[in-house]
Amino acid sequence: MDPRRDRVATVCFVAGSVLAGGNAVGIRLCVRELDALWSAALRFGAAALLLALVMTARRLPWPRGRALAGAVLFGLLNFGLTFALTYYALEDIHAGLGQTVLALVPLVTLLLSVLQGQERLRAVALLGTLCAVAGVAVISRAPLQGSAPPSAFLALLGAVLCFAQAAVLVERLPKVHPVAMNAVGMAAGAVALFAGSRLAGDRWVLPERATTWWSLAYLVVAGSILVFVSYLLVIQRWGASRAAYAFVVVPVVTIVASAWLDDEPLTPTLLLGTPLILAGVYLGALRRRPAPAATAAGGRPPRTG
Repeated sequence: MDPRRDRVATVCFVAGSVLAGGNAVGIRLCVRELDALWSAALRFGAAALLLALVMTARRLPWPRGRALAGAVLFGLLNFGLTFALTYYALEDIHAGLGQTVLALVPLVTLLLSVLQGQERLRAVALLGTLCAVAGVAVISRAPLQGSAPPSAFLALLGAVLCFAQAAVLVERLPKVHPVAMNAVGMAAGAVALFAGSRLAGDRWVLPERATTWWSLAYLVVAGSILVFVSYLLVIQRWGASRAAYAFVVVPVVTIVASAWLDDEPLTPTLLLGTPLILAGVYLGALRRRPAPAATAAGGRPPRTG
């Protein structure tokens, strides 16, 4: 891999993970005033419009044919269905706990990639996933002792599966610029969310509280445009299973932000779980894979002595 491209992917991975840490908190603050599907539809509808303006300013081509169909399918899965389930769940589940459950995405992505023949099950990647999930479990010990509706947990598990499958799907689709892919995908997801919101009988009203407006603005610009453009870029350069390790970094940021903005308890277990998470991310996503040995004529590795 080109070292410069790898550095760009690393920067996008870290920046996207930090910015995504505020998403669950922003969603929680929005659904206190707005109905869930309506809030999600507003978010991705506005983000799609802004991305379309960026495409126009940069003269980026719109995808066509199979690439367009793939972008629409990605959007329906990654933005429509995933966030319908996520917004529903976060009406009843605290942001830290919700993001903790979503930290299962890397493991599910890896397993789906293996099942669909895209990757081999590497022992180091599996070890990294288990290590990171163990760290998340330590951090979330206190929140998990609380109570939440079973339907909310099932919705989060459904969101995990959708997130993971969307990441795996991207690797099968024609390459599309991340801005164009997200512009089309968010537009498709927003249409589905608007339709679902209407069917659910949501109130289509604009926010009245300043906190809701600020949360919605963050979700549109940082939590949607910057996070998902970075996420797609990392998928295209690192692969789905490595990119999905962002989901085990995000809970650390989310729990801290939720403690500050939403009064979620900040426990000492954060100090115990963080090293496990960082070690898991290093093993699974950031550790350089050894370069394969060059083969000599006849397909055999060259002799070294």
